[in-house]
Amino acid sequence: MLGRFERGGSGEAVVEYGDSNLKVVRPGRFVRCAVTGAEIPLDDLRYWSVARQEAYASPEAAMQRLQETGRP
Repeated sequence: MLGRFERGGSGEAVVEYGDSNLKVVRPGRFVRCAVTGAEIPLDDLRYWSVARQEAYASPEAAMQRLQETGRP
């Protein structure tokens, strides 16, 4: 769960994705799914790629990106 400061702000957040955590570089309410373009509230963010530094709205979106790129 993110702290109040990290959730603060409005609009799209800028995030650095780590192996088991994430760092909010610029506060915001959401990030965008790299596959669907859907807004993902930061508190609901569960799927991302460290290598590509992308967020995904669902496991299906993550799998689609994996199939498109052919690598994790």
